[in-house]
Amino acid sequence: MGEQHSPKFPQEIIDEYAALGIDLPALFSAGHLGERMDIRVLEAAPDRVVGTMPVEGNTQPYGLLHGGASAVLAETLGSVGAMLHGGINKVAVGVDLNCTHHRGIRSGLVTGVATPVHRGRSTATYEIVITDEDDKRVCTARLTCLLRDTNPQQQG
Repeated sequence: MGEQHSPKFPQEIIDEYAALGIDLPALFSAGHLGERMDIRVLEAAPDRVVGTMPVEGNTQPYGLLHGGASAVLAETLGSVGAMLHGGINKVAVGVDLNCTHHRGIRSGLVTGVATPVHRGRSTATYEIVITDEDDKRVCTARLTCLLRDTNPQQQG
């Protein structure tokens, strides 16, 4: 933990935010909770967001990956996708998160991939599939975010 990692963004998105003086990797990080859970956003675009999280340190008393940890990973990845879809004049606010936990795991790294189900003007919905290192599905989540208008100068 604590190691700096910058997600891969499409160049046109980097340029759009840089023109406003906004540090895109900092804006679209996993935040303080994500840092504590060692979530790493590896790539981010409106049509696909990929991130990882270790099982170790994110378990419940039985030693299994905590369902809430899967939910945090899912909401992080889906929110990043929704923010990128909304662009510089919108802020994404999660309004609904649904998680189905398929299997328990005790070790390793999980990978989440968020892809859009719906991308509108006022809402964005993403499906997030979380898999283990053997590519077995651990959790399927769906996140809907409200896209609210914002002043881009207030984001920096």
